[in-house]
Amino acid sequence: MADTELLDATFAALADPTRRAILARLAAGEATVTELAAPFAMSQPAISKHLRVLERAGLVSRGRNAQRRPRRLEARPLREATAWLADYRDYWAESYQRLDTLLDELQSVDRTDTGRRPARPNGTGG
Repeated sequence: MADTELLDATFAALADPTRRAILARLAAGEATVTELAAPFAMSQPAISKHLRVLERAGLVSRGRNAQRRPRRLEARPLREATAWLADYRDYWAESYQRLDTLLDELQSVDRTDTGRRPARPNGTGG
């Protein structure tokens, strides 16, 4: 699966709250379908469908332990999604820093023009 397809599949899988809850449970350790279905008011086949979506996205893998087939969390797709989001976090951090600088400059000009501190947000003077 290409990187963009994997990223698309990861975000599509994470869009559902049940799948996010399954991943949170698997972060604590591997579990069977029966164990994963226990906290939900849905059938095992419905949980299995959610697991197939998570497996296609590479977020969950299936093991084999005798008769058990426990699922386990796979972190690589989450790492890649986090890295993709980090670029946007940096963008917003830089944008906020520029806004802070502009506000500081405007407040400095306001203090210079009026000879006093700018008004407080509640409307009282300085």
